[in-house]
Amino acid sequence: MLVLTRQTEESIIIGDDVEIVIVGVSGNRVRLGINAPRRISVHRKEVYETIQREKRQGIAPRGTHKIGKMPGRAAS
Repeated sequence: MLVLTRQTEESIIIGDDVEIVIVGVSGNRVRLGINAPRRISVHRKEVYETIQREKRQGIAPRGTHKIGKMPGRAAS
């Protein structure tokens, strides 16, 4: 693991198009700003793990749903 020391408003670049900015530090909390293209997913680890678990279980991720046939409409 690479360990870096940064101060507020300093940043880290990953690859050619991801930038992580130290927005603020308060006590034992660090606020990060992440600039990345839309094609790159960015999640907190606990959210990522939940998404992966739901994928393995065949559950649609929160905020999405499966679209089926509308009731009362004939299939064409």
